[in-house]
Amino acid sequence: MEIAAQDLSGRESYRLMIACLVPRPIAWVSTVDLGARTNLAPFSYFGGVTSAPPIVMVSVGRRQGERKDTARNLLVSRECVIHIPDRALAEKMVATSADVGHGVDEFELAGLTKVASTDVRAPRVAEAAIAMEAHLERHMEVGEGPNDVFLLEVTRFHVRDDVLVDGVPDPAVLAAVGRLGGTGYCDTAAPFSIERPRPPKSS
Repeated sequence: MEIAAQDLSGRESYRLMIACLVPRPIAWVSTVDLGARTNLAPFSYFGGVTSAPPIVMVSVGRRQGERKDTARNLLVSRECVIHIPDRALAEKMVATSADVGHGVDEFELAGLTKVASTDVRAPRVAEAAIAMEAHLERHMEVGEGPNDVFLLEVTRFHVRDDVLVDGVPDPAVLAAVGRLGGTGYCDTAAPFSIERPRPPKSS
């Protein structure tokens, strides 16, 4: 099969993209608005950009042309917390994706516990094994939506001790959740290793 991207409708392009780009890590983002109301939502157009300094990218689509609460809050507060959901929290993470009204607290909606962050006003999900406090480094509008694309600089990492092996999170212990197409998800509970090629020895 060969498909010219220009021949696809927006919906067709989206369905193909989310089926091809798998698995996608999920950024579970907490933010606050100017009235200190909390929002929590997951986004799977998410990835690392650089490690010096640590910067990640989160792309937030719009709903009927309007910015989502996460995007609005990031633009006014310029800070957030990015959580990495694990298998034990998958159902609660999906619950926070519900299309609810402004001001609805997704922490309460999903039965999650808030804990204060150190550097930002947005609270952390107490149950999450990994949380990254971050500040907005750059915002761009990309695509026909347009999507709101945020580059976020991580200023503090919170990692639960029980997922650490040799000082870093172990994917198999963490069982981080990834997004597939449609309603499909996966986790990292069964990783495998492949050694990188060694450079040839000089003669």
